[in-house]
Amino acid sequence: MSKIFLIAGLGADTRLYNNIDLLDNEVEPVDWIEPNECDTLNTYAQKLIHQYFIYDNSIVIGTSLGGMIAIEIARQVKLNKVILISSIKTVNEAPWYFKLFKVLPAYKLLSGRLLTNLGFLIKPVFGNMSSRDAWLFNDMLRKSSPKFIKWAIGAVLKWDNEIIPANVYHIVGDKDLVFNYKKIKNATIIKGGTHIMVFDKAKQINKLLKGILKKK
Repeated sequence: MSKIFLIAGLGADTRLYNNIDLLDNEVEPVDWIEPNECDTLNTYAQKLIHQYFIYDNSIVIGTSLGGMIAIEIARQVKLNKVILISSIKTVNEAPWYFKLFKVLPAYKLLSGRLLTNLGFLIKPVFGNMSSRDAWLFNDMLRKSSPKFIKWAIGAVLKWDNEIIPANVYHIVGDKDLVFNYKKIKNATIIKGGTHIMVFDKAKQINKLLKGILKKK
């Protein structure tokens, strides 16, 4: 079985996958590394490839930002499978507000440290959480690198990928307020799934992952 690399979303770490069961597969959590200001998602993906030895025939699972980076990894390495959760494959699937924030980059006025303390504003957009999951969400955000958060927002808004690599599997929720499932093509839709459905829809996601990982 191919080695599985897990990449979390913006403001999160791989504890995001606490409820995800990958059975007896060899799993490597990918921790964020500090970016250079000039890094794009593509060059950052290249750094992760070298840092974690992501080689041909590997499997990469990415959520949200992690899914976008997984796509960039797949453009450089011949992956066995690329699995996106609550994410997008190309700029054509990006929400309308990406263009707005490109023109009006208000996030540049905020410090990275402030951005890591805005969980109370972000949480309603991500979806309802249990008290346990809400604590974890806020803890991940508070412990995120302010430098990384600010860089990642800019890099995401500048992302212009239009290439869909081979072997991509895409899972989205129909209640995701960050990425509208109606703009996303060739994806499996989870009813009631929000942007953080890896928490509360883990049972459905685990079933889908089991089927995907069995495919040759």
